[in-house]
Amino acid sequence: MTAATQLKFDYPHHPTAEGYMTQSIKMKYMEAAIKQRLLPDEAFRIADILSLTAANDPKQPIQFWQLYSVVGQDWIVDLVTRFYRRVFADEVWFKSVFERVGGMNRHVMTQAGMWIDCMGGGQAYHGGEYRLNFHHYHNAMELMNDKGAARWVELMVQTLNEPDIDWTDDPRVRVALNTFLAWFMGKYAADFSFKDAFDSAFGETNGRYKRRINFLKMSEAEIEALRYEELFDALEARRVKVDEDMTKQMLVSKALAL
Repeated sequence: MTAATQLKFDYPHHPTAEGYMTQSIKMKYMEAAIKQRLLPDEAFRIADILSLTAANDPKQPIQFWQLYSVVGQDWIVDLVTRFYRRVFADEVWFKSVFERVGGMNRHVMTQAGMWIDCMGGGQAYHGGEYRLNFHHYHNAMELMNDKGAARWVELMVQTLNEPDIDWTDDPRVRVALNTFLAWFMGKYAADFSFKDAFDSAFGETNGRYKRRINFLKMSEAEIEALRYEELFDALEARRVKVDEDMTKQMLVSKALAL
């Protein structure tokens, strides 16, 4: 993320719209991220998080439902096409499950549509979550296990690491896509009882959202009500010396001393 802080952005690069899945997937991810302390408790009231347009502040993460605003349709279709070339050239036990459903073009169209729909590109995946669940339980069930998931992840990581993919000049794009893939793999692991969630296989994912906090405009009670992570991040942003061995009360004292 250090390199991103040197850059300035002017999003959206592509027009956004809610899809059939955007809102429901966003809400489920946000609920999980709040529990994991990646998003603040009041995330559902923060416009930069809820927006379908990526934040121009390079210090803030791009949420995966904002990816379309940065990369657009062609980029998504290209990446999904690269992935399915690998799938249809793979071992019979794996590729045959996909071949029974349809040819490569059909898979590219439906997978890219699902990604576009989730990433803020509008209604591109008719049927939404019902259709996605039906597909996994009825068409892809043979691969919804540790062996199938491991091979899917392996091919996707190989695709993501192809050297000529244009990740744009915003390093947050790859991290946001990793977050998208990791979240869905974690969801499938829970739904289908994979032994491994595979959610760390893609690389770096979004870290904590760092809410802008101005201690000078807050009362002592408001400062004390902040979470440990919020105090730590806000003090660090003001270049106050802090470390993770400090207690919350120590951080509160530093904030009150400003």
